[in-house]
Amino acid sequence: MQININSVTKRYGDYVALDGVSAEIPSGSVFGLLGPNGAGKTSLIRIMNQITGPDQGQILLDGKPLKPSDVNRIGYLPEERGLYKKMEVGEQSMYLARLKGLDSKQAKVALKDWFERFEIQDWWKKKVEELSKGMAQKVQFITTVLHNPELLIFDEPFSGFDPINAELIKNEILELNRKGTTVIFSTHRMESVEQMCDYIALISRSKFVLNGSLNEIRERFRDNTFKLEIRGDHSESQFNLPEGAILLEEKQDANILTKVVRLQGSDTTPLLKAGMELGTIQLLSEVIPSVNEIFIQTVKQSHE
Repeated sequence: MQININSVTKRYGDYVALDGVSAEIPSGSVFGLLGPNGAGKTSLIRIMNQITGPDQGQILLDGKPLKPSDVNRIGYLPEERGLYKKMEVGEQSMYLARLKGLDSKQAKVALKDWFERFEIQDWWKKKVEELSKGMAQKVQFITTVLHNPELLIFDEPFSGFDPINAELIKNEILELNRKGTTVIFSTHRMESVEQMCDYIALISRSKFVLNGSLNEIRERFRDNTFKLEIRGDHSESQFNLPEGAILLEEKQDANILTKVVRLQGSDTTPLLKAGMELGTIQLLSEVIPSVNEIFIQTVKQSHE
């Protein structure tokens, strides 16, 4: 499913939550919706789920305007979980499956498969209030994906999970994506964005300040920074920094000297020569900004 967000604006009284945002989410991609708290991410997610509507603009699914019946093509896991605490896990899972259009037989077969996959068969008769936060979120994840939606929207999907279960959920999301499901997720875990996303959009102050392919964005933020590791006894040696270069970081570990240098251009020959005067070059690698660094830099610039 391809999603086109076209000039969407959303206001709450005098407050503008979204200010004419536009983005294209290719079919079968994993799309990261990023931004600081209060930037407008949840407002956009609610519009896509038809919980609220835009004041201006529209959202297209496969080229057609979003309509009420599209809810059965979408799976949505909100940040604030919504299971009924007094209901049994199995009863509630069946209920939510029926709401998504599965009949009783289909729901039982699908739930059996997922409960076995997550090794939670013994939870069927437990009440939700007996489960830990992470256990309850496993159940809600299952009920979100059970009807094989074409589009999955996750708001902080890894919240409350320990590292092992976070990895389990991540792998399940990627497997669903490999089968063709388009995935949108909002998260503050930038390492998850690095590992999973094909495309990202960064919202700051109600506008997209960054939007596109993750690889292209990281390429755009390259700044000729290089990491140099030198082996040898260089306690008395002088490192001749190339002309115009800036030394960003320096570290000595046993007989390995590490320097992080920003050059004026991409030619590393002067840096190599300077390193060879101190000892044997162990490593020369370009330092590409992480998503977290890009996030911080871009948000700061948008506030200036």
